[in-house]
Amino acid sequence: MLEMPGFWCGSPDHSLAKLDDPDGQKLLHSLIEQGKGVIVAGPHLGSWEIVGLFLAQIGAVTTLYRPPRYHALAELIIQGRSQTGARLVPTDASGVKALYKALRQGEMVAILPDQQPKSIRGAVFAPFFGQPALTMELVSRLSAKTGAPVIFCFAERLPHGMGHRIHWVQAPEGIDDADPVVAATALNQGVEECIRICPTQYQWSYKRFKKHPDGKKNRYAVSK
Repeated sequence: MLEMPGFWCGSPDHSLAKLDDPDGQKLLHSLIEQGKGVIVAGPHLGSWEIVGLFLAQIGAVTTLYRPPRYHALAELIIQGRSQTGARLVPTDASGVKALYKALRQGEMVAILPDQQPKSIRGAVFAPFFGQPALTMELVSRLSAKTGAPVIFCFAERLPHGMGHRIHWVQAPEGIDDADPVVAATALNQGVEECIRICPTQYQWSYKRFKKHPDGKKNRYAVSK
């Protein structure tokens, strides 16, 4: 609650000045130079807001955007996330089309890979920390159809307000597999690897297991 408004309303130069990322720019430029675009998968870990600001300073980046429940915050969030040049697109067919276009132009796209899909359309159940979790197919489809490499990224909060440190994790093998379950399993493995680096900063309150394979069981229901 306190951190996000600082990124949306404050100076991005101030936040980025305290960002520790010795190898990220070199890594991203090497991937961009392949000419197939780059898919940056950033889970709900650490501060994903500063990752978006950081990526847009390196090159053109398109990010999926889901409007907040409190509509009054929408304009503030859009302005804050796009202040370094990021392009925000909606989480619908037009947004997905924009992601494909960006990749074909050799640009970056940024996606929250552990976002809970609204429905089972375009998603499959795959293991996440040993439990079945409804997992998006979008990242894998984008990579398979465009040849764009996938790289995982998150910004660890450093103690005592000292800033943030960017971590980069290579995508597991099979993330672009034709079998959606194999691909989704690899995607979740990448998220798990990120979380194991910094487990205390994952947004565990996010209801990642709300949907169940049997379509009925709610693992967050309160027993009476």
